[in-house]
Amino acid sequence: MEKRYQVFVSSTFRDLEVERQEVMNALLELDCIPAGMELFPATNETQWNLIKKVIDDCDYYVLIVGGRYGSVGAEGISYTEMEYQYALSTGKPTIAFLHRNPGKISADNSESTDEGKKKLSAFRTTVEKKLCKHWESPQELGSVVSRSLIQLIKSTPAVGWVRANELADREATVELLQLRRRVEELQAALARARTSAPKGAEGLAQGDEEHSIRFSFNTTAPGEYQSVTWSAQFSPSWNELFGSIAPLMIHEATEPALKSALDAFTESENIERMQGDKRLVGHSIRSFRIGQDDFQTIKVQLRALGLIARSDKARSVKDSGTYWTLTPYGDEVMTQLRAIRRDEDDASTSAEIVAGDP
Repeated sequence: MEKRYQVFVSSTFRDLEVERQEVMNALLELDCIPAGMELFPATNETQWNLIKKVIDDCDYYVLIVGGRYGSVGAEGISYTEMEYQYALSTGKPTIAFLHRNPGKISADNSESTDEGKKKLSAFRTTVEKKLCKHWESPQELGSVVSRSLIQLIKSTPAVGWVRANELADREATVELLQLRRRVEELQAALARARTSAPKGAEGLAQGDEEHSIRFSFNTTAPGEYQSVTWSAQFSPSWNELFGSIAPLMIHEATEPALKSALDAFTESENIERMQGDKRLVGHSIRSFRIGQDDFQTIKVQLRALGLIARSDKARSVKDSGTYWTLTPYGDEVMTQLRAIRRDEDDASTSAEIVAGDP
């Protein structure tokens, strides 16, 4: 949406007509809207009330000081100084442009009385305490105003004005507010999903509850070449099953990859027990694998618990595989299960030296 900024130009008038015109042209070239007393319509309001309203409506305030102090109001202060002080009091972004060599200004455009010169000097001293630039010719003034205002707009962005047809109508505004509320609701739902199971999951087996799984493995007796397939079962917890495959799904994983991870977990949990079986002493034991039905049950259960979900990542037409990924809640549970916690009871560092390979 393109903005235009309104700029109030404050100065004495008759002695700076040419300079003001240069400034007006510079503002128009910047697509700004100049505002000055010469542009105001006739009105029944008092002059000072009108000036204050126009300054309030402007985005920036520009002061030009030449060789005259200006017409004085009832309080003994010129309207130019009153405008400047009012702009400062309202926090309006303000920049002043002072003539570099006021002594070189012609007598016709300078203060003729000692009192006027004294007030002008005091006003210049006040203005120089704030942001100001200097100029000498009308052309230089137009140039320095243009450059300075560009910098002021960048450093202090204002509200500005836009065309009415670029503003959202009432229906669009209401719809935008409704969409914002919906976004907030979805963000809140996502936050809840990161820390809680889906509705209805409380009635499902989960956590440290055990689940019986049948598996098979192959053995080869000493001196034999023919392998024999055995079957057995064990009862890991749902946390153990999920923890064994969760890291694979931080991004995503194929079903064969998950099946292989569960097979490896089954071997690690049962190899010592099988090696201690009297019937298998001295045998070569390998190829642990859970049944396909058990694998499907595990996958469905973890999905029902809200821990995993099918990946919706776009793929090529040739890729017909099924991929699984962690849900936000699943990611939180995985972190709790697999992250290593600091031992609060022993903060010291120790090392154990053992023989053999590391």
